[in-house]
Amino acid sequence: MDRQIVEATRLWVLAQPAVAAFLSTVVRDFSERDDVLQDVAVAVLESFPRYDAAKPFTPWAIGIARNQVGLFLRRRRRDRHTFDTEAMERVAAAFERLTAEEMSRFDRLSECLAAIVGRAREICDLRYREDLKPAAIASRLGMQPNAVSKALQRVRDQLRQCIEARAGRPA
Repeated sequence: MDRQIVEATRLWVLAQPAVAAFLSTVVRDFSERDDVLQDVAVAVLESFPRYDAAKPFTPWAIGIARNQVGLFLRRRRRDRHTFDTEAMERVAAAFERLTAEEMSRFDRLSECLAAIVGRAREICDLRYREDLKPAAIASRLGMQPNAVSKALQRVRDQLRQCIEARAGRPA
């Protein structure tokens, strides 16, 4: 395999959680976000020969993601739930300033989310993947809205404790 492709892939795997987090702040629909993330991955590989190895890779990849989001937003201009260019630039700039420790929290979050199972996982998915409010989740699952809110709070507490434990800090 070409050494350049191997290096691009290695760097992309390290940057992908931060790029996905950036995209999640700008593209609300998870399936659309995944589509844009795939477009970013392709653009990163295609643009890699122009990457300056003396500079950090993740901000460079977020710059490419910013361009891909711009293309996505132009295609979806009619949707009133999208960011304007200035807001997107500010979010991208904030992600570019993240430290390595802050970036690693995204990895720990993914690992901790994978540990959530059963009803808690179902409630979490309905809330954060399908963007349903607690009342809608309660209706779908035959629960009381207050019980859903409490379950979500327990999941968030569990995730926080897991992230802190994986970082080697006391929960």
